Amino acid sequence: MNQDTNPQFLFLSEDLHAYILTFLSYRDIIRCTSVCKCLRQTYLSSSELQYIVELGGQRLLPVGLGAHNHTPISERLRVLRDKARAWFKFDTRPVQTAIVPESGPPFAKICSILSKPGINREWHCLESLLSVPNARHNDVLIDPEQNLVADAYEIIGKSRAYIDLLALDGDGSHPRAVGPTLSTVPRLPGRQNTILARGSWRLDGLGRHIALWHFLQLDDPYRILWWLQIWDWQHSTTSNCILRDTLFTDRFTIPIDSCFLGNNRLLIASGNLKVYSIEDMSQAPQLLACFLLPCLVEAVRTVRFFPSKDNIVHISQTGMKHTTWASDPSDRVLSLITAFPLTLFVISTSTFFELDFPEEMASAIPWKIWGPSSTRIFECDCGFGVGVGGSRVLRAVPTEQSMDDPDDHTMKYRLHMMDFSPLAVLHRQGLGRVVREPSMIDLGGELVTTSLAYVEVMSSRKSISQNNSKLFWIDNDRIYAFHMYTKSLEVIKI
Repeated sequence: MNQDTNPQFLFLSEDLHAYILTFLSYRDIIRCTSVCKCLRQTYLSSSELQYIVELGGQRLLPVGLGAHNHTPISERLRVLRDKARAWFKFDTRPVQTAIVPESGPPFAKICSILSKPGINREWHCLESLLSVPNARHNDVLIDPEQNLVADAYEIIGKSRAYIDLLALDGDGSHPRAVGPTLSTVPRLPGRQNTILARGSWRLDGLGRHIALWHFLQLDDPYRILWWLQIWDWQHSTTSNCILRDTLFTDRFTIPIDSCFLGNNRLLIASGNLKVYSIEDMSQAPQLLACFLLPCLVEAVRTVRFFPSKDNIVHISQTGMKHTTWASDPSDRVLSLITAFPLTLFVISTSTFFELDFPEEMASAIPWKIWGPSSTRIFECDCGFGVGVGGSRVLRAVPTEQSMDDPDDHTMKYRLHMMDFSPLAVLHRQGLGRVVREPSMIDLGGELVTTSLAYVEVMSSRKSISQNNSKLFWIDNDRIYAFHMYTKSLEVIKI
């Protein structure tokens, strides 16, 4: 501010200061209140400003703040901060363990966890979902949050594939579906003039979008033909939103995966990361940018991006629940596990929304331009899954002691919980270890440096049988650990 200029803004009342600051982003609020003592005091006196900063710093969006939500902002702020701190003090002792029966298991089972009201159903055979004769099953997608079962199948002798949209809590069509069945385009590609073909299907979904993948693995030479069609199942039973391509690879597994980035973008990961716009379902997805991975990354094993609908927080007041905040799809992290070499990439999704690159670079953005500051790479253990939710990542890391005794058939490990939200890094308040310095990892002989900042806490050491792999996933306030060998599910409440 010019010293000769009368700072008339500062002579306004504190209430006006607070009101004006509410129009700024959380980053601008932090900047203003860090350089002016008067505005700093305004910030400390305003629960609304602190709530805006806390939401933005934790990469959350306010939702459901209409006339029916009477929860005071001060209470929302308290709950928001308490939940963030609870993740840095998590107890790894499970509060519930569920056992999947060994004898006569159903192909799918939906049940309530921790006495939460929910849907309880199970199916003993895939054919029970088929609505027409002479049909062959392809895949099933179950989404309890939307009360949805999507059942993909082919009819023998037909050139299309179909997806029935069913209600999870009943036997009829889904009430929000525009029609009972989605249909693909006719004459799926790659079916003619192929030899030794092995086909596979996969359903994905998030919110109003459903995607059906079809893969054909060929041996002349070895390559994979893939095809993808996306529907807005709440608005149309047909779609022209189609992608197709060929992968030349000598890998046994299919080295490609995808995830929806909110309601208007799709990420496809293989040897690189391609971001598409899917706003217009009447045309093929439009390529926005292609992000190159380090040159030695040959194949992607999985990419995970936790759906925002599963990361919504509710505050109960007078017996009623009001939705208060949800993860921002444009400002979270996703996990990407590469197969060759086996590594874990944690990537900030803001990279795929803030496309501030020259137009001529968009088709192939070099790793050194976007990767090091937006990513953190870790070694990955194939015996454990990786949980990702919002800005948090949970991974199990074997300890050195687990390798000391060859006669010891247990694996010792620690759970590492990492929070990549800016506010956790700024205000950890003595909880966890802040990691800002760059780290290097050897990717097949090449040292790759990454520097995405995070806060980390570790659990006490735990043990597991070496033949009992664990899969982890997390939501807003729980950790789930599934033991592959014992078929048991542990639930840890935060």
